[in-house]
Amino acid sequence: MGPGAGRDAPRAGGVASLIAFVDTNVLVRHLVADPPEQARRATAALADAERLLVTDVVFAECVFVLESFYEAPREQVATAMRALLALPSVVVNDAPVLLRALEVYELDGLHFAEAQLVAAAEASGVGRVLSFDKALKRATSIEWWQP
Repeated sequence: MGPGAGRDAPRAGGVASLIAFVDTNVLVRHLVADPPEQARRATAALADAERLLVTDVVFAECVFVLESFYEAPREQVATAMRALLALPSVVVNDAPVLLRALEVYELDGLHFAEAQLVAAAEASGVGRVLSFDKALKRATSIEWWQP
């Protein structure tokens, strides 16, 4: 597939609709509005695209970048990521699990990766997580098991 292979026929108004996987840097530029020119282009792409596919890894990386590099408070990160999920163009594999993971991340104070494990354990009906991470004891909705 060559350049432009991810583009479909033009939409009304002559803007080509875009279906593509989106990288963390585009999402972060949109959320933090920095640098301004890239942020403007990222926001326009999110608004104009037909479908932007966000993998779980990119979603988790976005949470990590916002809290580590930008030092955003946990509540602000969770709110920003919920807003991202609400965009009509954003498509994820399992939105309910990611939304629940954000809730666990925010309320139980777990790292997002562990919060996502908790949400997946709940959604799957397995209800158990095997880990050396003692912080998982804070998640009362699942059983934490150590090897």
